[in-house]
Amino acid sequence: MANSNNGQDRASRETLVDFMARFANSEQFNKVFQEGMGLVEETANYLDGPGRVDARELDRHGSIAYATESMRLTTRLMQLASWLLLQRAVSAGELSEDAAVAEKGRINLDEIGEGAELNGGEQLPEALQSLVERSLSLHQRILRLDQMIGERHDLAGSSINPVGHQVDQLQQIFAAGGTNN
Repeated sequence: MANSNNGQDRASRETLVDFMARFANSEQFNKVFQEGMGLVEETANYLDGPGRVDARELDRHGSIAYATESMRLTTRLMQLASWLLLQRAVSAGELSEDAAVAEKGRINLDEIGEGAELNGGEQLPEALQSLVERSLSLHQRILRLDQMIGERHDLAGSSINPVGHQVDQLQQIFAAGGTNN
């Protein structure tokens, strides 16, 4: 019986990896990937350039809020980029299913959302606020994709049609994301 479950678990993981490989080669994934990596680059350019100037104009509370929010932003973007790169590595066949599952465990998407309101937050530069809002939107879409992948994994052995279910999920996710662009 244990061997049967191990075989089912392995087949389920292989089905998940196969689904992710196909999904990561899709136009929809490429759009999310490009958006995520572009946001990482745009954020780095802002924080290393105009953001430094903007930060100098803030009082003590604003400076602390700026430092805190920029740290939240970079942490969020690094986790999102890690997730995107993991999906791309699976797609390219650079990771086995076991390695992909292990690496996925190192990525924490749950605790990188919007944090508590900051004292001095009203002083944050508009450019930083825009980057934060866009990263939060991307975070929500990636959370839904990650949830969908988890559901895909759960559905692999069930009687529900996983392909039809995933097509419905993808349409919902990208319809929601399309309104932000």
